[in-house]
Amino acid sequence: MNTQVKLEDFEVGYDIPASIGMDEAEISTPCLVLDLDALERNIKKMGDFAASHGMRHRVHGKMHKSVDVALLQESMGGSCGVCCQKVSEAEVFARGGIKDVLVSNQVRQPEKIDRLARLPKLGARAICCVDDIDNVADLSAAAVRHGTQIECLVEIDVGAGRCGVQFGQPVVELAQAINAAEGLKFAGIQAYQGAMQHLDSYEERQGKTQIAIDQVRESVNMLKDAGLECDIVGGGGTGSYYFESASGVFNELQCGSYAFMDADYGRILDKDGKRIDEGEWENALFILTSVMSHAKADKAIVDAGLKAQSVDSGLPTIFGRTDVEYVKCSDEHGVVADPEGVLKVNDKLKLVPGHCDPTCNVHDWYVGVRGGKVETLWPVSARGKAY
Repeated sequence: MNTQVKLEDFEVGYDIPASIGMDEAEISTPCLVLDLDALERNIKKMGDFAASHGMRHRVHGKMHKSVDVALLQESMGGSCGVCCQKVSEAEVFARGGIKDVLVSNQVRQPEKIDRLARLPKLGARAICCVDDIDNVADLSAAAVRHGTQIECLVEIDVGAGRCGVQFGQPVVELAQAINAAEGLKFAGIQAYQGAMQHLDSYEERQGKTQIAIDQVRESVNMLKDAGLECDIVGGGGTGSYYFESASGVFNELQCGSYAFMDADYGRILDKDGKRIDEGEWENALFILTSVMSHAKADKAIVDAGLKAQSVDSGLPTIFGRTDVEYVKCSDEHGVVADPEGVLKVNDKLKLVPGHCDPTCNVHDWYVGVRGGKVETLWPVSARGKAY
């Protein structure tokens, strides 16, 4: 473990869901279980892909919010650092030993800017996104005050309609302002479109990614004409990383969900029309849940309800089974259709969450399992770090 927590001081079933060496069948539920073999294969596969395509991979820490997983991605997958969405998340990773941290978001509140400016004092490279020239002076003042440097990426709106400036001249003007500001360094471009990653159609994802690639290429060329070079041209997620890698303009990927996979991502199709969780990536993250009631003949009630997961992207699926189906949930209960009555009380099921990121954020621990035994427990280090 990366933290100072001593597991022997914790009580299984109260503080933690399992102990090292325990049989998988004895784990307290509901909890998050990681198939360590599958996780490691996913991490190595993405790392090998990035290296073979001359790309850096900056893993998305907001997905797992775990220093231990990030360090594994660094050691086994060759990641160059992490991106996250909040300054408090960034601090967790920096304090945990990650040396290159991007807040892939805007930082505007004065107290958050101040904390961002102190991040290099923890030994980490500090980078953030900017989409408003008014933000530049505040970032500069904080960096000067603390004697540090904040690197800035100009974020381009490549289709999300959320944050970011329009491509072209607005990018150049903002980059020039950053470049001229004391304590700041223009580091490049952020161009990521999250919603597009989840489009089922490979061709539709490709088309939308190409629009972004064209916009980024034009912006990079205009920056070069203005005498500004991009160290980072970042974007690319689990649903599009192969497009950015072949673009000749992007040099950093920001994939997150590939490591764990979830039911929503698993449904998207690869170039051969095959689900990406049926070959491209493996399910490594599960909500382990137990049957707590079978009073109704055709349904089992499990202990993983709304408080154990996020269902914003749909209900979880039951891993490895087609005879039962998770069909409904309330606060503390999940309803599993069991038409043949094959389940019994205390049976355990592995649920593949609909959306891994917010599901991980409602748990305190990952239970790492290999060969049917608990091998490790990792805290969800940045859980609750939403500021």
